[in-house]
Amino acid sequence: MIWNETKECMGRDEMTALQSARLVKTVDRVYHNVEFYRKKMQAVGLEPGDIKDIEDLNKLPFTTKADLRDNYPFGLFAVPNNQIVRIHASSGTTGKATVVGYTRKDLDIWSECVARAMTMAGVGRDDIIQIAYGYGLFTGGLGAHAGAEKIGATVVPMSTGNTKKLTTMMKDFGATAIACTPSYLMHIAEVLEEENAIGDIKLKAAICGAEPWTDNMRNTIEAKLGIKAYDIYGLSEIMGPGVACDCQYHRGLHVYEDHFVPEVLDTETLEPLGEDEVGELAFTTITKEGIPLIRYRTRDLTSISRGKCDCGRTLCRLSRFKGRSDDMLIIRGVNVFPSQIEAALLEMSGTTPYYMMIVDRVNNLDTLEVQVELDEKTFSDEMGNLDAYAKKIGHVIQQAIGLAAKITLVEPKSIERSMGKAVHVIDKRKLV
Repeated sequence: MIWNETKECMGRDEMTALQSARLVKTVDRVYHNVEFYRKKMQAVGLEPGDIKDIEDLNKLPFTTKADLRDNYPFGLFAVPNNQIVRIHASSGTTGKATVVGYTRKDLDIWSECVARAMTMAGVGRDDIIQIAYGYGLFTGGLGAHAGAEKIGATVVPMSTGNTKKLTTMMKDFGATAIACTPSYLMHIAEVLEEENAIGDIKLKAAICGAEPWTDNMRNTIEAKLGIKAYDIYGLSEIMGPGVACDCQYHRGLHVYEDHFVPEVLDTETLEPLGEDEVGELAFTTITKEGIPLIRYRTRDLTSISRGKCDCGRTLCRLSRFKGRSDDMLIIRGVNVFPSQIEAALLEMSGTTPYYMMIVDRVNNLDTLEVQVELDEKTFSDEMGNLDAYAKKIGHVIQQAIGLAAKITLVEPKSIERSMGKAVHVIDKRKLV
């Protein structure tokens, strides 16, 4: 059984002792093997012996994405290159790619974590699972693939790029589970509806991640496909998918604390926050060999709960992500997250979850336009009354974000569908 009860249900004191022992070893390893960390610690007068347990974590310096880019490609590796058996990297669309390396032990731990997550989602050796994340340098495809193989499931390495073929294989192979981004799963559901094929699939579970999504979107996916959808979380710098996953109760994502130590930080002071306080998530890896990271700032906004879950697990839980601090838009002094728009639209009937926010600056004043896609029926019914319907949507969005926006209604299927991470914002202020 992949669910390791000795780790997922251990008492808090026992988990703290395990984390402390592993943290001490990790700090010693990076100090002696990674010049970047040695200099960082020396700059604040720290030596490995000063870190005695997990309570000393906040003495250690932070690591950022810029640090990985500044040490591109292998400057943060803690083992010789001949011990690295795989390399992954980010796309590098906003700068140099962030490169991560894995030893064979790292890959074993990664597949175990993903296997735990899939087990949590009810996927087992009798299932056929389509992996519809991208393969290659992106961690999603190969990470989910290895975890599915770990539990003995039959893996269909579908990747992305041909949704019609994917839905055909889903029907022909009798796929019972799928791993992909939530926005791509919405598109898959849309294609199945067009084919009148929802009744022909055997899908029961989806493991979705790689982008923030709301409970409303999960509910919509579940209703459209008649399945259970689970939220898996990870990032390539820490490992990839499988750092955390939610259980059947959907009351937060269980973090595999025996491998990753989470902190939630005040976004201004970077001081650790208390339980259930929202801030920026940071992780310290305590078992990674290839590229262990200390207090890595993820930019993801969430909170931590440490109470025992109804599923029986005692692992801490992350609340559903509010967004990313670097995704947050400041428009006329108001903090706006794309997920707020998504949640508002999914509460309404007649709209799809597809939208685009266009931010501009006219005469030194920020402007916000939200392009909202209508479903087929509403577009037909409201053709003669689109202005009134746009005002109704505008009111709902203003209530959600505290800011008036120009609403542009667009035809069904006119907003581009994403097969990877969905893009919802065009900020023209950054183009000036």
